Amino acid sequence: EKDRPVVIALHCSLGSGRQWTRLAEALGDGFEMIAPDLSGYGGNFARPVLPTTLADEVVMLGEQIDRVTGPFHLVGHSYGGAIAFKMASSEKFASRIRSLTLIEPVLPTLLRDNPAERRLHDLFAEMGARVHVDLWNGMYMEALDRFLDYWSGSGPRETLTGEARRRLIETIEKVPFDFTGILGEVNVASAAVSLRVPTLLVSGGLSPYLTQRIVARLSTLIPGAEIRHLTAAGHMLPITHGNTINPDIVRHIELAEDFARVLLASPPATAQPRGDRPGHLRLM
Repeated sequence: EKDRPVVIALHCSLGSGRQWTRLAEALGDGFEMIAPDLSGYGGNFARPVLPTTLADEVVMLGEQIDRVTGPFHLVGHSYGGAIAFKMASSEKFASRIRSLTLIEPVLPTLLRDNPAERRLHDLFAEMGARVHVDLWNGMYMEALDRFLDYWSGSGPRETLTGEARRRLIETIEKVPFDFTGILGEVNVASAAVSLRVPTLLVSGGLSPYLTQRIVARLSTLIPGAEIRHLTAAGHMLPITHGNTINPDIVRHIELAEDFARVLLASPPATAQPRGDRPGHLRLM
C-alpha cells in the first residue's frame, strides 16, 4: 500500500538488515519496513569502494533508499545508530525524518572534550587500532575476538558456532572503515542540540561504559529526548531483548506518526490583528 508510513532501520557493524526481523513483526502491516544491508555487510559486501566517513555512508545508503521519497521514521543500532544520527542531522534528510530511535549509537568523539570521559574514547580508539593491526597481519580470528570481547561489555560473552564465526569473519575487513568513520566525526554535540525530531534513546546496563555514557550525554543535548535504559541488557539488546524494547520503539514511532498527521491536518496559523482578545495566540 502506497500510503503506509515507512520505517528505515540500520543495523550494527558485522550485522545485516536481518537483525530487524522481530521489529518488523512488532510494527505489523501498518508500516513498511526497510532494513538495508549497510555497505560492506550482508548482501552488500562486495562493493569495490568502501566509505571512510559517516557522510559517505549516508550517500551510499541514499542510493539504496532513493525510492523512499516522502517522510520516514529512522531506527539505528550501534554503528547504524551513528549513521542514523548523521542522517538526522544532515540537510538532505533532516526535514523528512518523523521520528528517530537511537540504540547505543557509537559516537565516541562526543566524549573527547570531557576530561573525565576522554579515556573511554581513547580506549575505544586503541581497540580499533589493534583490530586494524590484527587484520593487517592476517590474524582474522584474533581481530574478531578482540572486537566481540569489547562489545560484550560486562555481560557474558556470547558463544558462537563455527558457522556464525565464519560469517562474521567474512565481513570483518569492513570494521576498520567503520572505526575511521566514527572516530573522524566532529561537532556531534552541536549536531545533537540542533535536532528537532522526536527522539528515543536506548541503552543497556551491561553494555560497554562508552555507549552508556554516549546515550546519557545525548539525552542532555537532544531537545525533548526520551531515554530507556534496560539494566539487564547488553549492547546487542535489539536482538537479545527485542521483546522488551520493540513495543517501546513501536509506541514511539506510532506517537510521532499520529503527531505528524495532526500537524498536517491542522490549518496553518494566521497572524491575528493587534487588537485581538487577551489570551489568544498572536504571532509576532
